[in-house]
Amino acid sequence: MSGGSIRSTTQSHLDIEDIRDDLVILKDGSAALVLQTTAVNFGLLSEKEQDAMIYAYGGLLNSLTFPIQIMIISAQKDISAYLKLLKNEEEKAGKVELRDQISKYRRFVEKIVSENKVLDKKFYIVLPFSSLELGMKSAGSSLFGQRKLQLPINFILEKAKNSLYPKRDHITRQLARIGLKCEQLKTQKLIELFYNLYNPEAIGTHTLVDTKEYTTPLVETKTVKIVKS
Repeated sequence: MSGGSIRSTTQSHLDIEDIRDDLVILKDGSAALVLQTTAVNFGLLSEKEQDAMIYAYGGLLNSLTFPIQIMIISAQKDISAYLKLLKNEEEKAGKVELRDQISKYRRFVEKIVSENKVLDKKFYIVLPFSSLELGMKSAGSSLFGQRKLQLPINFILEKAKNSLYPKRDHITRQLARIGLKCEQLKTQKLIELFYNLYNPEAIGTHTLVDTKEYTTPLVETKTVKIVKS
C-alpha cells in the first residue's frame, strides 16, 4: 500500500450528473425525460372496454419508433398523518356519539394497516436520450472509473430537448387514446423521486427544499476512504 489516499463519496459514483430544466443528465452525456402516468383497473372494465383498451395499447406500441422504459414503483403507504388527523378530530368532537364513531373508524384503519401492507403504486414512462446522438463514441472517464462529461451541460440539454420533446408529445397523445393522463416530472419532482429511491428509509420523514436552494446530497452517506495500492 502506498501512503497516498483519495477521499470520495458514494454520490460521486452515481450515474446522475445533474437534474436541470426538467431533465436528468447522466455522466456519460446521455439524458432522460420522465413522465408520470395514471393507471386503469383493467379487471373492472367490461369486455368491450377491455378490447378497446387492448387495441389502443397495441396502436401505441406499433407507433413507437424510439425506445421507452416503463417503470412501476411500489412503496408502503405512510398513513401516519391521516391517523393523526383522525385522532385530532376525535379529540375535538363535541358529542360523545361522534367521538366514539371516529374512534372506532380510526381503530379499524389501524387494524387494516397492521394486518395488510397498504401499497402506493406510481407509474412512470422514461424517454432516454443517448450520448451517441451527440456524436460521442464513448463516455468519458476519470480516475477509478468515475465518468466525466465531455461536453457542456447546456449543449447536452439543448440537443436532448430537441430529441425528447416530440417523443413526449407523441406518448402523451397515444396515452390519451387509452384514457390515461400523464405529465412530465419537473426538476423538483425529479429530485424528490431519486432522493426517495436512493434513501427509501427517509420517505415521509424528510421534506426537500426548493431546488433553487437545494444543497443536500442525493445520497445520505458518510465519506469513504479509498487507498491506492
